[in-house]
Amino acid sequence: MYLCLMNTMTKILLYILTICGCVGCVARGGADNSRFSLESYTPKHASGFAIYADAEGNKLLSVTRPWQGENVEEQTLAIFANEQAAEGYTGEHIVGRAERIVCMSSSHVAMLAELGMSSAVAGVSGRQYIMNEAVRANNKVFDVGYDNNLDFEAMLLNDVDLVVLYGIQSENRAVTTKLRDMKIPYIYFGDYCEQSPLGKAEWIVAMAEVVGARGEAESLFAGIEERYNAVRDSVVYHAVRPKVMFNLPYQDVWYMPSNSSYMVRLVHDAGGDYIFDNESSSSVGISLEEAVELVSKTDIWLNPGQCTSLDELRATAPIFASMAVVERGDVYNNNRRRGEGGGSDFWESAIVRPDVVLSDLVEIMQHGDTMYYHQRLK
Repeated sequence: MYLCLMNTMTKILLYILTICGCVGCVARGGADNSRFSLESYTPKHASGFAIYADAEGNKLLSVTRPWQGENVEEQTLAIFANEQAAEGYTGEHIVGRAERIVCMSSSHVAMLAELGMSSAVAGVSGRQYIMNEAVRANNKVFDVGYDNNLDFEAMLLNDVDLVVLYGIQSENRAVTTKLRDMKIPYIYFGDYCEQSPLGKAEWIVAMAEVVGARGEAESLFAGIEERYNAVRDSVVYHAVRPKVMFNLPYQDVWYMPSNSSYMVRLVHDAGGDYIFDNESSSSVGISLEEAVELVSKTDIWLNPGQCTSLDELRATAPIFASMAVVERGDVYNNNRRRGEGGGSDFWESAIVRPDVVLSDLVEIMQHGDTMYYHQRLK
């Protein structure tokens, strides 16, 4: 017990000395990446990352769209074969492969799980929301917290190799500065920014690069792509497709996705027709009056908030209680697979299983009941 306490105090002391020693120093960054001039992996569907190599086979993961909005900044992580190759490099980097990773999004957990590497998850943000059983059952996986309230001490004490960050509209400099001070490498993943279902799934290749499993990931993704295309190609498209409505109002505004968004693309590939025309690149808000008109013409209503039954929908939005789509029971939500802590597997494993999501939607277009991520509200 005494020895364990001394080891812990020693690590904390080293952390304090590291921080003190960095005061007044120039932060790492501005690395010269010109050596990584060879294309190593160019995604087929994803638009937010690419992998480059140098003449010695060292890699550079370049994330060109790490978050939403216009204020995007390329984020890079170099992966060196050995310490000698990394000597003098000032940017974010790892040597060898990352074996202990902090995942700030559940989709990052799903990527590692799909690779059979759940054991590489050292920490998560919001442990109670994680659906993966292997991660939930591992008591050594710690909860790192949220936003600026991260448990940096836990990262240090747990010998984290890499933090995979989730950004909203810009870099969280308070977090990244602290990580640089602690000499813990990080990289932003922008998988959630991808609108293509296969594009989201292809980020498994980016994750695989940092854990030394690129070959396995490329094979896995090829299978995902093949199955997705097989489901899409099996759809019989009718002259009149079912009209599909999305969502419920949020703070009195009903947000309608873009025509090019993730869910609209899935609905189109499943044989449905989005009832609203939004040619912009992001969701737009409509009035309740507009929503009433759209719902009155809807054949299928998808993802109405957190509702799990028609009675709950009627109580949440009574104005729609007598609408034909509700009376027919053609209302479906993506919350069939939920955890006790409030997590949703649709926002975890479904990211790397778009073929399964598409199969769900094909079933929905046929007014069926046999689905994996979705459920028909009763």
